[in-house]
Amino acid sequence: MTQYVNPYIGTAGHGHAFLGANVPFGLVQLGPNNYTRGWDWCSGYHYSDSIVTGFGHMHLSGTGIGDLGDISLMPAIGQVTTKQSAPEQYLSGLGSLYHHATEKVRPGYYAVHLDRYNVNVELTATQRCGFHKYTFPASSDAKVVINLESGIGWDNPMETYITSETDSTISGYRFSKGWANDQRIYFHATFSKPFKNFIVSDTTALKPGRTLKARRAYGVASFSTKANEVIMVKVAISPVSIENAKANMKAELAGWNFKQTISKADEAWNRELNKVVIKADDATRMRTFYTALYHTMIAPSLFCDVNKDYRGADKNTHKNATFTNYTTFSLWDTYRAAHPLFTILQPERSADFVNTMLAIYQQQGELPVWHLMGNETYCMVGCPAVTVIADAYLKGLKGIDKKLAYEAMKKTMMQDGRGLKYVKQYGYIPADSTVESVAMGLEYAIADWSLGQVAKREAFTEDYNYFDKRGKYYRNYFDAQTGFARGRVNDNTWRTPFNPFSSIHRQNDYTEGNGWQYTWLVPQNVEGLIGLYGGEKAFTKKLDSLFIAKGDLGAEASPDISGLIGQYAHGNEPSHHITYMYAYVGQPWKTADKVREIMNTLYADKFDGLCGNEDVGQMSAWYVFSAMGFYPVNPSNGCFVFGSPVINNATISVGNNKTFTLNVINNSSANRYIQRMTLNGKTYSKSYIQYKDIMNGGKLVIEMGAKPSSWGTAPADRPRSEM
Repeated sequence: MTQYVNPYIGTAGHGHAFLGANVPFGLVQLGPNNYTRGWDWCSGYHYSDSIVTGFGHMHLSGTGIGDLGDISLMPAIGQVTTKQSAPEQYLSGLGSLYHHATEKVRPGYYAVHLDRYNVNVELTATQRCGFHKYTFPASSDAKVVINLESGIGWDNPMETYITSETDSTISGYRFSKGWANDQRIYFHATFSKPFKNFIVSDTTALKPGRTLKARRAYGVASFSTKANEVIMVKVAISPVSIENAKANMKAELAGWNFKQTISKADEAWNRELNKVVIKADDATRMRTFYTALYHTMIAPSLFCDVNKDYRGADKNTHKNATFTNYTTFSLWDTYRAAHPLFTILQPERSADFVNTMLAIYQQQGELPVWHLMGNETYCMVGCPAVTVIADAYLKGLKGIDKKLAYEAMKKTMMQDGRGLKYVKQYGYIPADSTVESVAMGLEYAIADWSLGQVAKREAFTEDYNYFDKRGKYYRNYFDAQTGFARGRVNDNTWRTPFNPFSSIHRQNDYTEGNGWQYTWLVPQNVEGLIGLYGGEKAFTKKLDSLFIAKGDLGAEASPDISGLIGQYAHGNEPSHHITYMYAYVGQPWKTADKVREIMNTLYADKFDGLCGNEDVGQMSAWYVFSAMGFYPVNPSNGCFVFGSPVINNATISVGNNKTFTLNVINNSSANRYIQRMTLNGKTYSKSYIQYKDIMNGGKLVIEMGAKPSSWGTAPADRPRSEM
């Protein structure tokens, strides 16, 4: 299925998607680094750019903050200056112009021509190794520069080290500070040709010898080359040590067969992509779908060596772990749909994602919020790891220590920090005490409800009653007079003035949103939210209004509020479940209208084909689910609400040699409404399906039509919080 992946999708506009060579969930994301020119260069690459400064081994995909770019290599010809330069002065540094016409990209492979040096660059990767192939012109002054200074976004080197161990091997490390406060990555590089000379510098001057420890170390390996001579470089990385990097290379990339490594990367991607085999009306839909599925598997990323050693949140090396350790947990985004998708397609990895979070809990005393390179960034609000772990727990994923999981969830939710002391004391976070109080409180309620469901499963009655009550604290932010969730100063006073359209980026009561968008952030108890409006009629009227409301967000509005349909913001994750809420009031045809509009207008097979940050797979996970026709509104109750499938068939591998098959009859742009269904040959009238039904395998037949039907409208057929 790799032929249907277009890695360029999301590399323009505000998608911030990674472009380069990697394998599914790999530690290495090897790709080009542009100069950091602002927010849209968070992944290190933006399609509007034309200057490359090097090829780094680690990148983020779709984040709103830039980091990584570590261990950058650059082939060059002639005299170059080993230091950073401004984009307009790229000739005084290492930069080279390139043209998109010479780029070739597919999963596991990237190639480009460097105009300045007349060098062709090809890249591929294994899980922990980057593999470079450089085709040089004839030159007595060819070289490869190892740049330990450059990083992306906020990233700055603190200490770097490089040494040439032989005339064809180099080792070192890069310690840096950025979004993640204390990043450490070690490397070992082997060249296919001995270099005739190796020099080191610290950007101010050349240094004697072949070893250097400095804040900004560079190494330059020099060669004489014939016309079209190929020099290859293998670079293994490790979060633990140079010795482990060497072991990683020995295990994953012992030889020099570049073509075979590309083929193995392609096989790895096909193995994962083929877990969902779809048929659609056109190749554009196929590319949009499989690129979305591809984007969901760039991260979480491996953060351990072949021997299972890893660097923990406690800054210690943990040897020979009993699980596979990961990093890059953008949980505020991915708990909503990406992690529920992993429980279907990647149950074993999902268990290790949870095991990683539990190890982080043991090392830092709380579950992760947004973990990167063994560091807690505390980015975004809430405790989304609790929801992810509760979902895995309730679904019965194997290989998880349930006792430890429950302890970690409960202790995390009973802390005092990040506004939780106010949740325990008042049932809400006072708006004058904490910025983003409404968003924070609503997110905590989702996590509390999820933990309550685990307590209920285990018959921990006292805990269930307590956390279930906290899971309904969203009510304390709801102002019945205005009909919006808003900041509360105390029991009797709302924050004033109040404008439901207004947004001040991460400086008011909402996180990257406004009152219109956050009022609906109650996926755990939609029935309760309906009750706050006084019933289904008023709720539906308000929900209808969301998609047509027009208003000024203000000069300081968050740039993340994008993909607007009225005030619905598909470019930001808190909105992702909202279109599916119509099923709870027996109007599934309205969900069909909205999800079709979003899929057809806010996703596209082009460079700017995403309406907002890819957000480490969440934006794409929404599309993968919605294209197949269902979505996890409540991310921890194992219930998937039907919408309107845009594919004609899907065969989902669910493990244990079982498949779940969807067959969509009479599907077209006009026939977007579900008319009827059968599950394993029996009439199925519910507007949702449960995780266990998918994982048991079977066949779901969906018949579509041009007009809304009575399917899924009966009260008994609607989704509910507790299944």
